[in-house]
Amino acid sequence: FRVEIAANIGSPNDVSPALEYGAEGVGLFRTEFLFMDRPQAPSEDEQFEAYRRAALLMGERPLIIRTLDVGGDKPLAYVDMGQEANPFLGWRAVRVGLDQPEFFKTQLRAIARVAAEFPVRVMFPMIATLDDWRAAKAIFDEERARTGAAGEVSVGIMMEVPSVAVMARQFAASDVAFFSVGTNDLTSYTLAMDRGHPKLATQVDPCNPAVLTLIGDAAEALHAHGKWLGVCGGVASDAQAVPILVGLGVDELSCSIPAIPSVKAAVRSRTLAECQALASQAVACSTPAQVRALVPMTDS
Repeated sequence: FRVEIAANIGSPNDVSPALEYGAEGVGLFRTEFLFMDRPQAPSEDEQFEAYRRAALLMGERPLIIRTLDVGGDKPLAYVDMGQEANPFLGWRAVRVGLDQPEFFKTQLRAIARVAAEFPVRVMFPMIATLDDWRAAKAIFDEERARTGAAGEVSVGIMMEVPSVAVMARQFAASDVAFFSVGTNDLTSYTLAMDRGHPKLATQVDPCNPAVLTLIGDAAEALHAHGKWLGVCGGVASDAQAVPILVGLGVDELSCSIPAIPSVKAAVRSRTLAECQALASQAVACSTPAQVRALVPMTDS
């Protein structure tokens, strides 16, 4: 059993440092850097050049490009997002793309052009239903055909909404290629707690047994269909949690660049059987504190 250790990056400038730290791929390329702090959206060619620069540096290593994830705490100056009582539950991420498809299509064409040359994968954020997935995938397929780009492209989704975890078997049976778990949002939505709330933030722990159970169940569902599950949320950089994630069946850990060496060391420190035993104990725990006690900090 092998776990791929990848990096989360925010721009092509992060690729070289990621490789220097030992990244085997990029599990999350946040494309927001191209769209934020400017008066208009980037053109297709501008996006193509940025994505291609990252892909060129990565070579044959996998590069997962997440489509635009804005809204919530990331507004765009040139898109009227209105006032929302609950912006984190509102018009954000792929919902913006589906509602403004021309905006979305421009990005998808740029990605498809790069994917014709390099092993680029596409990932949609904030998918909540199979209808979301089918609509986003249909637009991508249409735009990829429009560019004339050759070859197949691996397309997956962020698992950050509990409905996706609960319906993992249905998603796995569709043409979804992979899940990448955004544990920050998944934990917040599972516990109905704002991780930025001063009175609640300490309770928003991705080592909560409820969250770990969702991850394990999703991994099992995907593996049954020959597909894979990664984790790109903050917990992938947590060496204390890594053995438990491996035991749950996580295939890829995409972490912050500085955390790569410690995450690799944590993966190598135990056998798969030991990790699986820890995971079984973790999902049977009652609290995150009990889960973390299974892997003392001195061991991580």
